[in-house]
Amino acid sequence: MSVPVVEVTDLRVSFPAVDAVRGVSFAVHPGECVAIVGESGSGKSVTARTLLGLTGEEATVTAGRLAVDGVDASTFNERQWRSIRGRRIGYVLQDALVSLDALRPVGKEIAEALRLPWRRARRRVVELLDEVGVPEPEVRARQYPHELSGGLRQRALIASAIACGPKLLIADEPTTALDVTVQAQILRLLAERKRGGQALLLISHDLAVVAELADRILVMKDGVVVEDGPAGQVLGAPEHPYTKTLLAAIPGPGSRSTRPGEVVIRATDLVKTFGRRTAVDGVSFELRAGQTLGVVGESGSGKTTTARLVLGLLKPDRGSVEVDRRQVQVVYQDPLSSFDPRFTVRRILDEALEVGGTPRRERGRRSVELLAQVGLDAGVLDRRPLKLSGGQRQRVAIARALAPRPRVIVCDEPVSALDVSIQAQVLDLLTGLQAELGVAYLFISHHLGVVHHVSDHVLVLKDGRAVESGDAHRIFTAPSDPYTRELLAAVPGGHYDQADPSRRALPGREQHDRLVRPPVG
Repeated sequence: MSVPVVEVTDLRVSFPAVDAVRGVSFAVHPGECVAIVGESGSGKSVTARTLLGLTGEEATVTAGRLAVDGVDASTFNERQWRSIRGRRIGYVLQDALVSLDALRPVGKEIAEALRLPWRRARRRVVELLDEVGVPEPEVRARQYPHELSGGLRQRALIASAIACGPKLLIADEPTTALDVTVQAQILRLLAERKRGGQALLLISHDLAVVAELADRILVMKDGVVVEDGPAGQVLGAPEHPYTKTLLAAIPGPGSRSTRPGEVVIRATDLVKTFGRRTAVDGVSFELRAGQTLGVVGESGSGKTTTARLVLGLLKPDRGSVEVDRRQVQVVYQDPLSSFDPRFTVRRILDEALEVGGTPRRERGRRSVELLAQVGLDAGVLDRRPLKLSGGQRQRVAIARALAPRPRVIVCDEPVSALDVSIQAQVLDLLTGLQAELGVAYLFISHHLGVVHHVSDHVLVLKDGRAVESGDAHRIFTAPSDPYTRELLAAVPGGHYDQADPSRRALPGREQHDRLVRPPVG
């Protein structure tokens, strides 16, 4: 077998308050994809960051062997680590908005990875953006991160990571912010690079994505590898109870209430343009109390712009929105950018509870309750957002939205950063709150299984226009528009089972045809 691009034995990473990684061993060879899966806080991202010397000054790192491209990296100093970042190891981070420089066009950031001045790098930058599926790459290269959708920002990050042709690409949730059609493009790109001999270390909570790419899978829990083996074996015949729990938690359609309530949002013929581009073009819909309207479409289809029009963050050029905005809360796609980094979780929730009218003496108890509802313990109350994992930050964002007990929650990718078991918990939580309180959700997501799981009705957007809308079950089982059928066909694995969408084959498991039925809220 070829020499491993990276080889790790008995890796241990500890911080002052926690042993994050305990005795992890693995190797990644050229042309191989090794995936690490597990819940938030399991140690998977810390393991990946160790391979780049990015664990931070507070971390203590030891290993029996830590080799990169055959070179012992266990005693590397910062200068030596910088020499391999980008050139030997590329890294796709999870939080695209935070990772990109807000003061520079994305093209110049990619040019920096190439270590070339902009004039010489421009053509290659455009090629890289096109390679990762960015439309109008010449235009996008000149734009700043805030001018791009979440999916476009993530693709720009991937372009930067592969710019120098590294031997190992570490992809930490590389498709989290992508809709299914662009996700399929990125998966094809990564698969092509793997066939070309590049080694991949994939960190993901999306088991369908893992199954599409991985040759081997490591399942981590509380810093320890609890299961390790070929992808087909781990996904098709898991041995550890924790692995079985992760597989059982894959989201899909659930039973939905058909009880209609009063209209809480009415949007009529919404139009919004930015320069020459029409982001929303004649979109209309209604949302009733106690129900969920799922909004789906590719990045740039107008989903988030529609949400901002509803929230009053943008003013429509034409059309109208009828909504009591005092009763509306929101969960954003990028949780870190929506928090004040100086605030602790306690203060973040305290502010939301104050807005909702919760008396001061009750806020401490209520904060603990909110955290418990989203799968966190009281120990995070005195931590700041930067000290939380991506999944933990997203759960705090959801807790903050729930704090004022709103009538409507606009959910812009509310579970995109969560691993499948916590994702299932949060979806069931949202469903339970809806049944109990009659809260309505405008639910924006690129994950079709999640949308089907939570939605009563679905609105499909393409290039700013609504191409299809109606009952969720009807759209997922008998879509009438070709674009909707294209979205369903682009689900990882190549097919969304329209005959019975609650039964989805795990990609790469044809020999076992193992089907996973998700939990019903």
